[in-house]
Amino acid sequence: MALPSPNLDDRRFQQLVDEAKRYVQQRAPEWTDHNVSDPGVTLIETFAYLVDQLLYRLNRVPDKNYHAFLDLLGIRLFPPTAAAADVDFWLSAPQADAVTLPPGTEVTTAGGEADDAVVFATTGELRVLPSELTRLVTASRTGEQHDRTGMLAEGLDVPCFQATPEPGDALLFGLPTAVPRCIVAVRLDSRVEGVGVDPRQPPLVWEAWNGGGWQVCETGDDTTGGLNRPGEVVVHVPAGHLASVIGGTRAGWLRCRVTEAEPGQPFYSESPTVREAEVFTVGGTMAAEHAETVTDVPLGVSEGVAGQTFRLARPPVLLDAGPPVVEVSSEEGWQRWEVVEHFGRSLPADRHVRVDATTGEFAFPPALREPDGTLRQCGAVPPKGARIRVARYRTGGGPAGNVARGA
Repeated sequence: MALPSPNLDDRRFQQLVDEAKRYVQQRAPEWTDHNVSDPGVTLIETFAYLVDQLLYRLNRVPDKNYHAFLDLLGIRLFPPTAAAADVDFWLSAPQADAVTLPPGTEVTTAGGEADDAVVFATTGELRVLPSELTRLVTASRTGEQHDRTGMLAEGLDVPCFQATPEPGDALLFGLPTAVPRCIVAVRLDSRVEGVGVDPRQPPLVWEAWNGGGWQVCETGDDTTGGLNRPGEVVVHVPAGHLASVIGGTRAGWLRCRVTEAEPGQPFYSESPTVREAEVFTVGGTMAAEHAETVTDVPLGVSEGVAGQTFRLARPPVLLDAGPPVVEVSSEEGWQRWEVVEHFGRSLPADRHVRVDATTGEFAFPPALREPDGTLRQCGAVPPKGARIRVARYRTGGGPAGNVARGA
């Protein structure tokens, strides 16, 4: 909610004119013609108009002043945050071994002639694990399960659901292990037998077991038309995917479940069938942020006095993953100084420093004069000649990171 604008002077045009005319009566009683036709009144109205405009501007306190007033009260702007998004990494071909992407892997937008590319970095390690189909199980809504792996190996048509499908029927795919954050392709050789559904909007949902229940998966391209023709379904497996035992087999389980039809959505009158099935990993998904880690940034040299401030050349400072690491040189080596919100509880020997995340300014403890004239040190002062550096901090954020999906 915006702060109300104060009225530092609430006089308006007519009030200014009337006040000027009263002054005329007091200071120039011989001036008796106060009609609008009088040239003197015209000048009064002209100056009243100009003063009215000045008062309007005076009452329009800019945001910069609001920020200064709030700073005096110790209230600061919220620190900047980095834009974040899930990024899909695609393999050029299925791999026999796991592919690992380390934390901090950088990706960029395509950019263009007018816009610079925006850099994002992954927040964690991504392991793209190989996968294959080891078990195929059908389950009815009542919980009855049938292992169809043998039928599939013999090349027989496997009914995906009951003869007359019902919401809750499912086709389960067992993988050798859980594949959290991976993107898997389920390739099926289906027959046009699951009649009754709209192939563009089948009543199906893909889910993964996360240890406590079935979690809905995002899906990409689906060229099977509701399991009614040969094609592939691209499934984005969530991060919580865990291996479990179903039908006596421990595996990383995925399933395709029949859902209730939406209003106007046709439903299966017969079960589709599958003659061949294959599962393989095609990529992985990891969160990425519009941020980067900067190391060993010199701030300057201490003058040995209280209240010193230093500013980074590349603000802002992101604090969501922890404060920056500030160090001061000494005879014993680099000493780490603790980042605090304020110096109100700092003792004279405490190595404390404050950081303004928005501007990138680092402030060392000041000295305050007490009523009796003595100075109270609100923290330690870096020795004169000591070098000051930021050993590590994260920077980024701002509107540049607000890019569209697919950029």
